[in-house]
Amino acid sequence: MTLDASVVELQASSTKKKTAVSRSWILLNHDGKGTVLDADKYAIMRLVKIHTRDLRILDPLLSYPSTILGRDKVIVLNLEHIKAIITADEVLLRDPTDDDVVPIVEELKRRLPKVSGEEEACAQDGEAGEENEFPFEIRALEVLLEAICSFLDARTRELETAAYPALDELTSKISSRNLDRVRKLKCAMTRLTNRVQKIRDELENLLDDDDDMADLYLSRKLSVSPSPSSSSDAPYWLYGSPNTGSKLHRSSRASVTTVQRENDIEELEMLLEANFMQIDGTLNKLATLREYIDDTEDYINIQLDNHRNQLIQLELFISAGTVCMSLYSLVAAIFGMNIPYAWKTGHEHMFKWVVIFGGMVCGSLFISIVSYARRKGLVGS
Repeated sequence: MTLDASVVELQASSTKKKTAVSRSWILLNHDGKGTVLDADKYAIMRLVKIHTRDLRILDPLLSYPSTILGRDKVIVLNLEHIKAIITADEVLLRDPTDDDVVPIVEELKRRLPKVSGEEEACAQDGEAGEENEFPFEIRALEVLLEAICSFLDARTRELETAAYPALDELTSKISSRNLDRVRKLKCAMTRLTNRVQKIRDELENLLDDDDDMADLYLSRKLSVSPSPSSSSDAPYWLYGSPNTGSKLHRSSRASVTTVQRENDIEELEMLLEANFMQIDGTLNKLATLREYIDDTEDYINIQLDNHRNQLIQLELFISAGTVCMSLYSLVAAIFGMNIPYAWKTGHEHMFKWVVIFGGMVCGSLFISIVSYARRKGLVGS
Protein backbone atom coordinates (compact mmCIF):
# COMPACT_ATOMS: atom_id res chain seq x y z
CA MET A 1 0.00 0.00 0.00
CA THR A 2 1.47 3.35 -1.04
CA LEU A 3 1.57 6.43 1.16
CA ASP A 4 -1.04 8.37 -0.86
CA ALA A 5 -3.47 5.46 -0.89
CA SER A 6 -2.98 4.96 2.83
CA VAL A 7 -3.70 8.61 3.60
CA VAL A 8 -6.85 8.57 1.43
CA GLU A 9 -8.12 5.45 3.14
CA LEU A 10 -7.40 6.86 6.59
CA GLN A 11 -9.24 10.08 5.79
CA ALA A 12 -12.23 8.18 4.46
CA SER A 13 -12.37 5.87 7.47
CA SER A 14 -12.09 8.83 9.84
CA THR A 15 -15.05 10.45 8.09
CA LYS A 16 -17.18 7.31 8.33
CA LYS A 17 -16.45 6.54 11.97
CA LYS A 18 -17.35 9.69 13.84
CA THR A 19 -18.02 7.86 17.09
CA ALA A 20 -14.60 6.19 17.29
CA VAL A 21 -11.89 7.72 19.41
CA SER A 22 -9.27 9.38 17.22
CA ARG A 23 -5.58 9.48 17.99
CA SER A 24 -2.84 11.54 16.44
CA TRP A 25 -0.18 9.63 14.48
CA ILE A 26 2.61 10.56 12.10
CA LEU A 27 3.53 8.32 9.20
CA LEU A 28 7.13 8.41 7.95
CA ASN A 29 8.16 6.62 4.78
CA HIS A 30 11.62 5.48 3.66
CA ASP A 31 12.31 8.97 2.25
CA GLY A 32 11.74 10.59 5.64
CA LYS A 33 8.58 12.37 4.54
CA GLY A 34 6.03 12.63 7.30
CA THR A 35 2.26 12.85 7.17
CA VAL A 36 0.21 13.60 10.28
CA LEU A 37 -2.84 11.37 10.59
CA ASP A 38 -5.88 11.64 12.81
CA ALA A 39 -7.02 8.05 12.60
CA ASP A 40 -8.87 5.68 14.87
CA LYS A 41 -7.62 2.24 15.78
CA TYR A 42 -9.63 0.51 13.05
CA ALA A 43 -7.97 2.59 10.36
CA ILE A 44 -4.55 1.85 11.83
CA MET A 45 -5.35 -1.86 11.92
CA ARG A 46 -6.29 -1.82 8.22
CA LEU A 47 -3.27 0.26 7.29
CA VAL A 48 -0.53 -1.87 8.88
CA LYS A 49 -2.37 -5.21 9.19
CA ILE A 50 -2.00 -5.41 12.97
CA HIS A 51 -4.07 -7.32 15.49
CA THR A 52 -6.16 -5.60 18.11
CA ARG A 53 -4.20 -7.13 20.99
CA ASP A 54 -0.99 -5.63 19.62
CA LEU A 55 -2.57 -2.24 19.07
CA ARG A 56 -3.84 -2.20 22.64
CA ILE A 57 -0.21 -2.28 23.79
CA LEU A 58 0.20 1.21 22.33
CA ASP A 59 -2.89 2.62 24.03
CA PRO A 60 -1.73 5.40 26.41
CA LEU A 61 -4.81 4.86 28.59
CA LEU A 62 -3.69 1.30 29.37
CA SER A 63 -0.66 0.40 31.45
CA TYR A 64 1.54 -2.04 29.55
CA PRO A 65 5.20 -2.80 30.26
CA SER A 66 7.96 -1.88 27.84
CA THR A 67 7.68 -4.18 24.85
CA ILE A 68 9.40 -4.87 21.52
CA LEU A 69 7.37 -7.35 19.50
CA GLY A 70 8.26 -8.73 16.09
CA ARG A 71 5.19 -9.80 14.10
CA ASP A 72 4.81 -11.08 10.54
CA LYS A 73 4.60 -7.65 8.93
CA VAL A 74 5.19 -5.12 11.72
CA ILE A 75 7.31 -4.37 14.76
CA VAL A 76 5.39 -3.03 17.76
CA LEU A 77 7.29 -0.80 20.19
CA ASN A 78 6.06 0.44 23.52
CA LEU A 79 9.02 2.15 25.19
CA GLU A 80 8.02 4.83 27.66
CA HIS A 81 6.65 7.72 25.58
CA ILE A 82 7.71 6.07 22.31
CA LYS A 83 4.76 4.13 20.92
CA ALA A 84 5.45 3.13 17.34
CA ILE A 85 4.58 0.63 14.63
CA ILE A 86 7.35 -0.17 12.15
CA THR A 87 6.72 -1.84 8.81
CA ALA A 88 9.16 -2.75 6.06
CA ASP A 89 8.96 0.74 4.53
CA GLU A 90 7.02 2.99 6.94
CA VAL A 91 7.02 4.10 10.57
CA LEU A 92 3.89 5.06 12.49
CA LEU A 93 4.57 7.12 15.62
CA ARG A 94 1.89 8.09 18.13
CA ASP A 95 1.45 11.64 19.52
CA PRO A 96 3.92 13.46 17.22
CA THR A 97 3.19 16.82 18.90
CA ASP A 98 4.42 15.64 22.28
CA ASP A 99 7.51 17.52 23.46
CA ASP A 100 9.43 14.28 23.97
CA VAL A 101 8.39 12.81 20.62
CA VAL A 102 9.16 15.84 18.42
CA PRO A 103 12.98 15.30 18.57
CA ILE A 104 12.47 11.67 17.60
CA VAL A 105 10.43 12.65 14.56
CA GLU A 106 13.11 15.11 13.50
CA GLU A 107 15.81 12.48 13.94
CA LEU A 108 13.88 9.98 11.84
CA LYS A 109 13.38 12.57 9.10
CA ARG A 110 17.09 13.35 9.18
CA ARG A 111 18.51 9.84 9.20
CA LEU A 112 16.12 7.75 7.16
CA PRO A 113 16.59 9.49 3.76
CA LYS A 114 20.37 9.50 4.06
CA VAL A 115 20.64 5.82 4.95
CA SER A 116 17.99 4.89 2.38
CA GLY A 117 20.05 6.49 -0.33
CA GLU A 118 23.09 4.53 0.71
CA GLU A 119 21.04 1.36 0.80
CA GLU A 120 19.83 1.88 -2.78
CA ALA A 121 23.39 2.48 -3.90
CA CYS A 122 24.50 -0.71 -2.20
CA ALA A 123 21.60 -2.58 -3.79
CA GLN A 124 22.86 -1.53 -7.21
CA ASP A 125 26.34 -2.80 -6.33
CA GLY A 126 24.98 -6.26 -5.52
CA GLU A 127 24.57 -8.60 -2.59
CA ALA A 128 27.91 -7.73 -1.00
CA GLY A 129 26.70 -4.21 -0.41
CA GLU A 130 23.37 -5.38 0.97
CA GLU A 131 25.08 -7.51 3.61
CA ASN A 132 26.67 -4.41 5.13
CA GLU A 133 23.43 -2.41 5.32
CA PHE A 134 20.57 -2.58 7.76
CA PRO A 135 17.08 -2.77 6.26
CA PHE A 136 14.63 0.06 6.79
CA GLU A 137 12.89 -1.42 9.85
CA ILE A 138 16.16 -2.08 11.67
CA ARG A 139 17.41 1.43 11.00
CA ALA A 140 14.15 2.87 12.31
CA LEU A 141 14.42 0.60 15.36
CA GLU A 142 17.95 1.84 15.94
CA VAL A 143 16.80 5.46 15.99
CA LEU A 144 14.00 4.70 18.45
CA LEU A 145 16.24 2.69 20.77
CA GLU A 146 18.89 5.40 20.75
CA ALA A 147 16.18 7.95 21.52
CA ILE A 148 14.81 6.09 24.55
CA CYS A 149 18.30 5.34 25.89
CA SER A 150 19.34 8.98 25.51
CA PHE A 151 16.08 10.14 27.09
CA LEU A 152 16.52 7.99 30.18
CA ASP A 153 20.19 8.92 30.44
CA ALA A 154 19.26 12.62 30.32
CA ARG A 155 16.67 12.13 33.07
CA THR A 156 19.31 10.35 35.13
CA ARG A 157 21.79 13.21 34.73
CA GLU A 158 19.12 15.71 35.76
CA LEU A 159 18.36 13.64 38.84
CA GLU A 160 22.05 13.43 39.73
CA THR A 161 22.42 17.19 39.32
CA ALA A 162 19.61 17.78 41.80
CA ALA A 163 20.30 14.90 44.20
CA TYR A 164 23.99 15.25 45.07
CA PRO A 165 23.79 18.91 46.27
CA ALA A 166 20.62 18.11 48.21
CA LEU A 167 22.30 15.18 49.94
CA ASP A 168 25.35 17.26 50.80
CA GLU A 169 23.14 20.00 52.20
CA LEU A 170 21.24 17.46 54.29
CA THR A 171 24.52 16.13 55.64
CA SER A 172 25.61 19.58 56.77
CA LYS A 173 22.20 20.57 58.16
CA ILE A 174 19.41 18.21 59.12
CA SER A 175 16.10 20.01 58.79
CA SER A 176 12.55 19.18 57.81
CA ARG A 177 12.89 21.02 54.50
CA ASN A 178 16.05 19.14 53.53
CA LEU A 179 14.59 15.82 54.60
CA ASP A 180 11.45 16.37 52.54
CA ARG A 181 13.53 17.40 49.53
CA VAL A 182 15.65 14.27 49.72
CA ARG A 183 12.54 12.14 50.20
CA LYS A 184 11.05 13.46 46.95
CA LEU A 185 14.32 12.90 45.10
CA LYS A 186 14.53 9.35 46.41
CA CYS A 187 10.99 8.63 45.22
CA ALA A 188 11.84 10.05 41.79
CA MET A 189 14.98 7.92 41.69
CA THR A 190 13.02 4.77 42.53
CA ARG A 191 10.49 5.43 39.77
CA LEU A 192 13.23 6.17 37.24
CA THR A 193 15.12 3.04 38.25
CA ASN A 194 12.03 0.92 37.62
CA ARG A 195 11.58 2.50 34.19
CA VAL A 196 15.20 1.90 33.22
CA GLN A 197 15.05 -1.64 34.57
CA LYS A 198 12.05 -2.44 32.38
CA ILE A 199 13.86 -1.28 29.23
CA ARG A 200 16.95 -3.22 30.22
CA ASP A 201 14.97 -6.40 30.86
CA GLU A 202 13.23 -6.12 27.50
CA LEU A 203 16.52 -5.72 25.65
CA GLU A 204 18.03 -8.60 27.61
CA ASN A 205 15.12 -10.89 26.80
CA LEU A 206 15.41 -9.95 23.15
CA LEU A 207 19.14 -10.66 23.10
CA ASP A 208 18.62 -14.07 24.71
CA ASP A 209 16.34 -15.28 21.90
CA ASP A 210 17.72 -15.48 18.35
CA ASP A 211 14.27 -16.24 16.93
CA ASP A 212 12.88 -13.01 18.34
CA MET A 213 15.74 -11.08 16.79
CA ALA A 214 15.19 -12.82 13.45
CA ASP A 215 11.50 -11.83 13.58
CA LEU A 216 12.52 -8.18 13.52
CA TYR A 217 13.77 -8.50 9.93
CA LEU A 218 10.53 -7.70 8.14
CA SER A 219 12.16 -7.12 4.75
CA ARG A 220 13.77 -10.54 4.80
CA LYS A 221 10.49 -12.23 5.67
CA LEU A 222 8.77 -10.41 2.82
CA SER A 223 11.51 -11.35 0.38
CA VAL A 224 11.34 -15.07 1.17
CA SER A 225 7.53 -15.26 1.32
CA PRO A 226 6.02 -16.68 -1.89
CA SER A 227 3.72 -14.44 -3.92
CA PRO A 228 1.82 -15.38 -7.11
CA SER A 229 2.68 -12.13 -8.86
CA SER A 230 6.41 -12.59 -8.40
CA SER A 231 6.55 -16.32 -9.20
CA SER A 232 7.03 -15.74 -12.90
CA ASP A 233 9.88 -13.35 -12.27
CA ALA A 234 11.67 -15.61 -9.81
CA PRO A 235 15.15 -16.86 -10.74
CA TYR A 236 15.41 -20.33 -12.20
CA TRP A 237 17.26 -21.66 -9.19
CA LEU A 238 14.17 -21.28 -7.00
CA TYR A 239 12.49 -24.13 -8.85
CA GLY A 240 13.45 -27.75 -9.04
CA SER A 241 15.93 -28.48 -11.81
CA PRO A 242 16.78 -31.89 -13.18
CA ASN A 243 20.44 -31.12 -13.81
CA THR A 244 23.21 -31.25 -11.24
CA GLY A 245 24.46 -27.75 -11.95
CA SER A 246 21.18 -26.16 -10.88
CA LYS A 247 21.18 -28.25 -7.69
CA LEU A 248 24.68 -27.12 -6.83
CA HIS A 249 23.72 -23.55 -7.57
CA ARG A 250 20.65 -23.85 -5.39
CA SER A 251 22.59 -25.40 -2.52
CA SER A 252 25.31 -22.77 -2.72
CA ARG A 253 22.67 -20.07 -2.85
CA ALA A 254 21.01 -21.53 0.25
CA SER A 255 24.32 -21.62 2.08
CA VAL A 256 24.96 -17.97 1.19
CA THR A 257 21.48 -17.07 2.36
CA THR A 258 22.06 -18.92 5.64
CA VAL A 259 25.36 -17.16 6.23
CA GLN A 260 23.75 -13.83 5.37
CA ARG A 261 20.92 -14.53 7.83
CA GLU A 262 23.40 -15.34 10.59
CA ASN A 263 25.39 -12.21 9.84
CA ASP A 264 22.22 -10.13 9.91
CA ILE A 265 21.30 -11.53 13.32
CA GLU A 266 24.82 -10.89 14.53
CA GLU A 267 24.69 -7.28 13.35
CA LEU A 268 21.33 -6.77 15.03
CA GLU A 269 22.70 -8.41 18.16
CA MET A 270 25.60 -5.97 18.16
CA LEU A 271 23.16 -3.08 17.74
CA LEU A 272 21.03 -4.29 20.65
CA GLU A 273 24.09 -4.92 22.78
CA ALA A 274 25.26 -1.34 22.22
CA ASN A 275 21.91 -0.02 23.45
CA PHE A 276 21.90 -2.58 26.25
CA MET A 277 25.29 -1.37 27.44
CA GLN A 278 24.08 2.23 27.36
CA ILE A 279 20.93 1.48 29.34
CA ASP A 280 22.96 -0.70 31.72
CA GLY A 281 25.33 2.21 32.28
CA THR A 282 22.34 4.41 33.09
CA LEU A 283 21.17 1.79 35.57
CA ASN A 284 24.63 1.72 37.14
CA LYS A 285 24.48 5.51 37.59
CA LEU A 286 21.18 5.13 39.42
CA ALA A 287 22.65 2.31 41.53
CA THR A 288 25.58 4.57 42.45
CA LEU A 289 23.16 7.34 43.37
CA ARG A 290 21.18 4.91 45.51
CA GLU A 291 24.36 3.86 47.32
CA TYR A 292 25.19 7.51 47.94
CA ILE A 293 21.71 8.07 49.36
CA ASP A 294 22.05 4.98 51.56
CA ASP A 295 25.44 6.19 52.80
CA THR A 296 23.97 9.60 53.56
CA GLU A 297 21.10 7.99 55.46
CA ASP A 298 23.56 5.89 57.46
CA TYR A 299 25.59 8.99 58.29
CA ILE A 300 22.47 10.87 59.35
CA ASN A 301 21.39 7.93 61.50
CA ILE A 302 24.81 7.92 63.17
CA GLN A 303 24.46 11.63 63.85
CA LEU A 304 20.99 11.13 65.29
CA ASP A 305 22.26 8.29 67.46
CA ASN A 306 25.04 10.53 68.72
CA HIS A 307 22.55 13.26 69.60
CA ARG A 308 20.37 10.69 71.29
CA ASN A 309 23.32 9.49 73.35
CA GLN A 310 24.10 13.04 74.37
CA LEU A 311 20.53 13.52 75.50
CA ILE A 312 20.76 10.31 77.53
CA GLN A 313 23.95 11.55 79.17
CA LEU A 314 22.27 14.85 79.99
CA GLU A 315 19.33 12.96 81.43
CA LEU A 316 21.74 10.90 83.56
CA PHE A 317 23.37 14.05 84.98
CA ILE A 318 20.01 15.62 85.71
CA SER A 319 18.74 12.43 87.38
CA ALA A 320 21.89 12.18 89.55
CA GLY A 321 21.58 15.83 90.53
CA THR A 322 17.89 15.32 91.35
CA VAL A 323 18.73 12.38 93.65
CA CYS A 324 21.39 14.38 95.45
CA MET A 325 19.11 17.38 95.90
CA SER A 326 16.41 15.07 97.19
CA LEU A 327 18.74 13.89 99.94
CA TYR A 328 19.62 17.46 100.75
CA SER A 329 15.93 18.33 100.87
CA LEU A 330 15.41 15.42 103.24
CA VAL A 331 17.80 17.00 105.77
CA ALA A 332 16.00 20.32 105.45
CA ALA A 333 12.65 18.59 105.88
CA ILE A 334 13.82 16.84 109.04
CA PHE A 335 14.99 20.07 110.61
CA GLY A 336 11.86 21.85 109.48
CA MET A 337 9.45 19.54 111.28
CA ASN A 338 7.35 21.18 113.97
CA ILE A 339 8.33 18.63 116.63
CA PRO A 340 9.84 19.69 119.94
CA TYR A 341 13.35 18.25 120.37
CA ALA A 342 15.54 18.86 123.42
CA TRP A 343 18.66 19.29 121.33
CA LYS A 344 17.13 22.21 119.44
CA THR A 345 17.45 24.51 122.40
CA GLY A 346 20.78 26.21 122.68
CA HIS A 347 22.29 24.76 119.49
CA GLU A 348 21.24 27.37 116.92
CA HIS A 349 24.89 27.69 115.75
CA MET A 350 24.76 24.11 114.41
CA PHE A 351 22.49 25.18 111.49
CA LYS A 352 25.32 26.39 109.27
CA TRP A 353 27.37 23.24 109.88
CA VAL A 354 24.46 21.02 109.00
CA VAL A 355 23.96 22.99 105.77
CA ILE A 356 27.66 22.77 104.87
CA PHE A 357 27.94 19.10 105.74
CA GLY A 358 24.76 18.20 103.82
CA GLY A 359 25.97 20.06 100.75
CA MET A 360 29.33 18.30 100.86
CA VAL A 361 27.69 14.90 101.20
CA CYS A 362 25.33 15.59 98.26
CA GLY A 363 28.19 16.91 96.10
CA SER A 364 30.34 13.91 96.89
CA LEU A 365 27.45 11.60 96.02
CA PHE A 366 26.93 13.36 92.67
CA ILE A 367 30.63 13.11 91.82
CA SER A 368 30.64 9.45 92.78
CA ILE A 369 27.68 8.72 90.48
CA VAL A 370 29.29 10.52 87.51
CA SER A 371 32.64 8.81 88.11
CA TYR A 372 30.98 5.42 88.24
CA ALA A 373 29.09 6.12 84.99
CA ARG A 374 32.30 7.20 83.19
CA ARG A 375 34.19 4.21 84.55
CA LYS A 376 31.53 1.89 83.16
CA GLY A 377 31.48 3.74 79.84
CA LEU A 378 27.94 5.01 80.26
CA VAL A 379 28.95 8.60 79.48
CA GLY A 380 31.72 10.14 77.41
CA SER A 381 35.02 11.17 78.84
